[in-house]
Amino acid sequence: MHRRTALSVSTALLLAAPLLSACSGEARPGTAAVVGGERITTSALQAQVNDVRAAQNRAGQAAAELIASTPNLERQKLDSILQSRIIDEMARTAGLTATQKDIEDERKAYVDENGGAEQFEALLLQKGAMAPGQVDRFLRDRVLLTKLSAKYGNGKLEEPARAAVQALDIEVNPRYGAWDAKQIKLGVGETPWITQRTRPEQAPAGA
Repeated sequence: MHRRTALSVSTALLLAAPLLSACSGEARPGTAAVVGGERITTSALQAQVNDVRAAQNRAGQAAAELIASTPNLERQKLDSILQSRIIDEMARTAGLTATQKDIEDERKAYVDENGGAEQFEALLLQKGAMAPGQVDRFLRDRVLLTKLSAKYGNGKLEEPARAAVQALDIEVNPRYGAWDAKQIKLGVGETPWITQRTRPEQAPAGA
């Protein structure tokens, strides 16, 4: 299997476990998470969710199946955002960057190996719940992870990842769950009094 076709594997699973922990203090109004002192607002998170739902609704006969397969999309997108921030911090500490050329080269390789841009974007939507406008962030993460692995060695990202998480001092609104250190993902938090939104959004009229 080519590394660029293994799109069902999340970027988090490329980091050795266990890595992540989070504070679970009271969430600030309108805040999905706080990372490195910076708020990830619920409106910014919802914008990403809406972009994915819009892309899924454009998928014709596959729309209903795609939407049904992502009932916890808010949590999934927040998990993706947080992990990207961790990768950014690891790269910053290591003095690594992803140039626009790096990202375009990575895009070309994925497109070539997946039968074209349309097929590549469809695969990302299906496997990673990513809208076309979110592809650049995915590609940036891949470039940075490749460079980090080259610097530290394959399978040796645990220590830099642990340091990044500590530096970022992540806090997550319990509405969206809690970090699962063993699975390295945002899981269901122990907050039964909070109802997790799972109802897929309806397709826009005329879609």
